[in-house]
Amino acid sequence: MMLKDKNIKQNNYTKIIFLLLIVVGIVKNVQAQVSTSAVPFLLISPNARASGMGEVGTGIGDDVSTVYWNPAGLAFLKGSEASITHSNWLPQFQLSDLYYDYFNYRQYIPELAGNIAASITYFNLGKFARTSEQGPEVIEEFTSFEYAITLGYGTFIFDDFAFGLNLRFINSRLAPFGTGAEEGKGIAYNVSADLAGLYKPKHLIIPFADIDIGDNFSFGFNLSNLGPKITYIDELQADPIPTNLRVGFAFSPMKDDYNNILIAADFSKLLIRRGKDLDGDNEIKTDEEKSYTDPFYKAVFTSWTDQPFNEELRSIISSVGVEYWYGKPKLIALRAGYFYEDPKYGNRKFKTFGAGIRYDIYGFDFSWIKTEEEFHPLSETLRFTLLIGW
Repeated sequence: MMLKDKNIKQNNYTKIIFLLLIVVGIVKNVQAQVSTSAVPFLLISPNARASGMGEVGTGIGDDVSTVYWNPAGLAFLKGSEASITHSNWLPQFQLSDLYYDYFNYRQYIPELAGNIAASITYFNLGKFARTSEQGPEVIEEFTSFEYAITLGYGTFIFDDFAFGLNLRFINSRLAPFGTGAEEGKGIAYNVSADLAGLYKPKHLIIPFADIDIGDNFSFGFNLSNLGPKITYIDELQADPIPTNLRVGFAFSPMKDDYNNILIAADFSKLLIRRGKDLDGDNEIKTDEEKSYTDPFYKAVFTSWTDQPFNEELRSIISSVGVEYWYGKPKLIALRAGYFYEDPKYGNRKFKTFGAGIRYDIYGFDFSWIKTEEEFHPLSETLRFTLLIGW
């Protein structure tokens, strides 16, 4: 939702609109993928390890962050684990009150033959002032923020294939009042679900090469944020949440006592279809037609046929990363990756770097983004993750 209330100071009005458009770094093209949905904070990579590898994780599933990337990965884990991530968002703008926090926890339960998990995502958009119509007098100050609470479960369907499910509650609090003369508040609630699968074969023979890459290869998918449109005040202006399909794989070309290398790649596509010929004139020209969006259960299919297939392929975001671990057990990690989004669909392109350390049950990871474009709002973004596993 874009707030248009003239009771907001002009500088704060500009700030909140701008922040909503660039919440994940979209600045050049406001018609880009992420800006077509509400609550885009749900797409922010939540942990430093994956972020240091180009924002990949769907095919990995070997730590607590898998509840976000692929909840099916929970089935492959034992014991308990928790982590917390913090990032000052869009550091180029030097806004101390714009930040992202993520906490998650998982617990293996033998009676359920799998893990249950919980996570809390919190995105603080900053403080704003509401003024009177007659002048600059401040009526009230308010903080805009969004959060999501997720419960997840992962279990085995077959010996080497697991299924995962997330259920999520979403709260978006942009302003404690409506727009103009409208009643209500700029506050919305919603729910969503994720459906995921992860395949980690114990044996997998490469045809014609007679090479077994089992136990070194994994493949996963995650259909996330399946849910109804989110409404702030007017149901006719409801926006879809960012339903997203992500597929990914991971491969370990080296695994020995002291050296481990992991290579991973993810491909994702936003499943949202906007615009519809409502009056049958073979044109999408009215405001009602332009603002129309298919419900999520239709958009899962129609978002692939909205334009020529080569254009649909261009809308797919790709990322690749590599991780090297040294030590027995794993002690120090170095990571690097690359994230690519087509210029027509957002134009986010950046390199990522990261490192990690493990000692006993404790761990620490950090990541750093280097964008190709100078002064891009995502440039120099740092994430820090503390974790504990027992």
